Amino acid sequence: MRKNILKHFNVCLSMSSLGGNSFSLNDGISLQQWLDRDEKVNNVQTKNKMTVQKKMTLFSEKIEYTVRKHRTAKRLKLVISCDGNCTVTLPWRMGFVSADEFIRKNAAWVLEKMKAMKKIGKNSLFARHDQVEYTKLKEHAREMVTRRLEKYAEFYGFKYGSVAIRNQKTRWGSCSSKGNLNFNYKILLLPQRHADYIIVHELCHLKEFNHSKRFWSLVAQTFPDYEKIVSQLKLL
Repeated sequence: MRKNILKHFNVCLSMSSLGGNSFSLNDGISLQQWLDRDEKVNNVQTKNKMTVQKKMTLFSEKIEYTVRKHRTAKRLKLVISCDGNCTVTLPWRMGFVSADEFIRKNAAWVLEKMKAMKKIGKNSLFARHDQVEYTKLKEHAREMVTRRLEKYAEFYGFKYGSVAIRNQKTRWGSCSSKGNLNFNYKILLLPQRHADYIIVHELCHLKEFNHSKRFWSLVAQTFPDYEKIVSQLKLL
């Protein structure tokens, strides 16, 4: 396409530079230079467009959602928070339209989850984002998690890396590919059995970095009723 432009365009063009100043081919800049500069402008603008707010109608119901691009994201991820807000995270090179297509493809599930989370709403532990509470309870949570981790790690024979306590909005915990474990400080506010399940869940990811049958078999060694606990956690 660039070759066609260079071949057929012998006109004066102008555009705004990053600083707002205009320039044209009559100002001593070649068409090739103009195209290169235009490309740089577009690249900068694209680089800055990390988040987009969008709207869509699903089964006659209007929804709003957020689409974010993240340079470290490896796959599309959809998260519905405790207040019912929907966020889709995309790998940097994936187009924004991919989020629209994914939501439409899973329309029934998305609507169901958004309604369910809005119903839970302010009663959810995840709805609490009190920085003062987080600061106050963070180290208490770390002490409890570390103590229980040592117990279950000995049972399974697993070794883990660092342990971090965070104030997360949608997760009870996570395990990185490097073997580091992260937990939501609100785990301290759960019944001990539910907290222990979350700890074991992340610990078992050290062996099975997935949710396969092998993974759930590992979890079932200490929590044979894990399905019941998972259902209860979804209501918190």
